Amino acid sequence: MRLAGRRIAILLAEGVEDLEFYVPLMRLQEEGAEVVAAGLDMRPVRGKNGLEITPTATVADLRADDLFALVIPGGWAPDKLRRYPAVTDLVRAMDEAGKVIGIICHGGSVAISAGIVRGRPATGSTGIKDDLINAGATWVDAAALRDGHLVWGRVVADIPAFCRELVAALVERA
Repeated sequence: MRLAGRRIAILLAEGVEDLEFYVPLMRLQEEGAEVVAAGLDMRPVRGKNGLEITPTATVADLRADDLFALVIPGGWAPDKLRRYPAVTDLVRAMDEAGKVIGIICHGGSVAISAGIVRGRPATGSTGIKDDLINAGATWVDAAALRDGHLVWGRVVADIPAFCRELVAALVERA
């Protein structure tokens, strides 16, 4: 229960990669964190692989000051999430506050739109490799990596490495 009492949000929209949402959620709950499923609204969404997920909060209602960390899973959801100022403003505020942000797979596209990748190492799906490079990140082909308060994961197969790095970063800051 190393993260007991810590509030962590996981971003959510239609087409989220189910495993990249649920595995970190359960791993963080296992450590005692209060995990918030943050959607664009309160309507249930269907994950990329068909699981239905009901948000417990809206992104617009979240404040960086009230969160310990943020997780951005991949799938098709990041392409939707990145279009909303409430999302990119929250990501930017979390980054400016030096709070842990976990980013996996296509979640990096939200980080790109929030303007937080320039000059930093990053990984993710090869589908956004060029986007990360064009946004000024240094591409690293690794299962998971940590750059200060940013924790990156590559793809679904790398979820165990991503979760290990994410939990390690959170416990260090707890």
